[in-house]
Amino acid sequence: MKKIKETPIVILNFKTYLESTGENALKLAENCQSVAEETGVNIMVAPQHGDIYRISNELDIPVLSQHMDSIDAGGHTGSILPECVKEAGAVGTLINHSEQRLQLFDIDAVVKKTFSLGMSSVVCTNNIETSSAAATLNPDFVAIEPPELIGSGIPVSQAEPEIVEKTVELIHHINPQVRVLCGAGISTGDDLKAAIDLGSEGVLLASGIILADDSKQALLDLVSKI
Repeated sequence: MKKIKETPIVILNFKTYLESTGENALKLAENCQSVAEETGVNIMVAPQHGDIYRISNELDIPVLSQHMDSIDAGGHTGSILPECVKEAGAVGTLINHSEQRLQLFDIDAVVKKTFSLGMSSVVCTNNIETSSAAATLNPDFVAIEPPELIGSGIPVSQAEPEIVEKTVELIHHINPQVRVLCGAGISTGDDLKAAIDLGSEGVLLASGIILADDSKQALLDLVSKI
């Protein structure tokens, strides 16, 4: 299984909107794949766990899990087993999203598990200090997302550009192999371009695309300036 390599990268987190559930999830993933093929931009999707298998089997677009638990196989009813996520077709996972926070030792355990399974890890962080700590755990990506800006329509790349710049600087000082993504409020081509100009290697976004009247056109607009 190939890990994420090409950047810039666009990761669309489907969250748990009805607009990105079941049949709608498949259609949204189809739009993402179509835009990726038309533009050459590396787009990935993170659907709900129940939709991973179908999307990964019916489409060619890379699929991430929204979350995995730091557990081994056994009696953990209701938990998300990493091996199951991989078997379903995911090539990696989000870790520590602001809506699914983990303790540092759990983040470390999941990152190590993804490495052992040949999967990619995207650790979400909410500030510079957490981002620096995450970088020491050797994930593939750190995605900086101030929680107050998530779903706000106000992009972190414009509202708090110093956070992105400082995060990139510190992470690259701590661990040059870790790549930085920018999240929270990203929805337009200007937002993505600003994030790239600030040193990030891509974006993590959600509602700005999922809730758009025309998700494919919104994606085309998003990648139009890179």
